[in-house]
Amino acid sequence: MTTTNKNLSTTHSLPIALLRARERVMGPVRDMLSDAGVTEQQWRVLRVLDEEGPLDPTTIASHAVLLLPSLTRILQKLEDKGLVTRERDQFDRRRHIIAATQAGTMIISSNMERSRDIMQNMRDQLGPRKFDALLDLLDELNQLKV
Repeated sequence: MTTTNKNLSTTHSLPIALLRARERVMGPVRDMLSDAGVTEQQWRVLRVLDEEGPLDPTTIASHAVLLLPSLTRILQKLEDKGLVTRERDQFDRRRHIIAATQAGTMIISSNMERSRDIMQNMRDQLGPRKFDALLDLLDELNQLKV
């Protein structure tokens, strides 16, 4: 295969390589989340709220890498499960503030060790230098102006 053809193949497609890598990373995480009774998106929202505290939906969407319309549905499911609360902002009554409940926080705390073990396993297999370099490169890629 020539260099030109190699660069056009799916084995050297950045979007496809990122999707393959995401699936490799998320496989064991999905198993953990299934056991915990939450989806990937719900986990991300709960993680953001656990780390940042109560936030408005726009900030949650940004930090959890979700579209706002999707977040609206996710928040409703989390609220139905008793994992988050929604209250009106005391200064801007048009705005809501979302907070994790004790049950929501418990999902994070009771699964965090398993989550860390999954990531540590990947770090061990890849090696610390490559793992850290990968995170740095992905961060740089995320900062690109396209």
